Amino acid sequence: MSKLLQSHAVRLTEAVKKTIKGPVSSDPVAKQYIPQDEELHILPVERRDPIGDDTHTPVKGIVHRYPDRVLFKVANVCAVYCRYCFRKEMIGPGTKTLSQNEIETALGYIRSHSDIWEVILTGGDPLILSPRQLSAIIDNLCAIEHVQVVRIHTRVPIADPERVTEELCKTLTRDKAVYVALHINHAQEITPEVKTALKRLQKAGCILLSQSVLLQGVNDNANTLEDLFRKLTALGVKPYYLHHPDLAPGTSHFRGSIKKGQRIMKELLGRLSGIAQPAYMLDIPDGYGKVPLTPCYLNEIDGEAYIVEDYQGCQHHYPPKD
Repeated sequence: MSKLLQSHAVRLTEAVKKTIKGPVSSDPVAKQYIPQDEELHILPVERRDPIGDDTHTPVKGIVHRYPDRVLFKVANVCAVYCRYCFRKEMIGPGTKTLSQNEIETALGYIRSHSDIWEVILTGGDPLILSPRQLSAIIDNLCAIEHVQVVRIHTRVPIADPERVTEELCKTLTRDKAVYVALHINHAQEITPEVKTALKRLQKAGCILLSQSVLLQGVNDNANTLEDLFRKLTALGVKPYYLHHPDLAPGTSHFRGSIKKGQRIMKELLGRLSGIAQPAYMLDIPDGYGKVPLTPCYLNEIDGEAYIVEDYQGCQHHYPPKD
């Protein structure tokens, strides 16, 4: 256990503890947060910076991978620490938060790049910041004419819903669009307190999305994901991304095969409305960006026609254009 604690912090909120129903060997919430011996098995392909943040960091705190948007790492800690986190060695106790000068430099970079249309607040977890700190950052972003969308990536409304106070929600009420992307992996995490937090965010005018990770032994089957996505959609949260796990050190026990993920997505196609389906995504290692792992349903025949597979696996002829 001591070796595990040296590389990755452990923190569970009281709200998370209440959702754990069994031992880490079988509970889908416990597996996400409680260290397991499998984490000591590190594969050669795994890396400290699996998605290449460092490669695309022009100034401290900014990741500029795509022309029209940037990540702004405004926090270095989280309310809870996920064992599969792709930034597991970059955040947590002992890491340095951005100084005020570094925040100003990051804001200056955003101001000087007029192609930046969206700023994604991440970290760590931005909602760990006090409403005053968060408000100051969002005030500056909203004052930049070319920034039209502010997005916040967070676990807080799920893992520590009491932090979603009226004061915080006032901070998030803006004339510009504010999207909140919630990290959630299992329907067991949706408690009455979580529902209250989501309603507060919606009342504040936030547009809610969800991001999940396809985790072996946690949610890697169609039944579990269908339950999660239905409940989120019914609460007004659009399932946005289902991530294939990144190559973070000691996380191979969480990663299934891409083929299995695609099979699950095919099953969900026939079960769920389009508004309840996320995109299955892979973040290419070393900073080359995200790509969809959408199963292919179309095969061309001699360049003249197509065979299309429906959600039940049946094949149908589709005529060429001419």
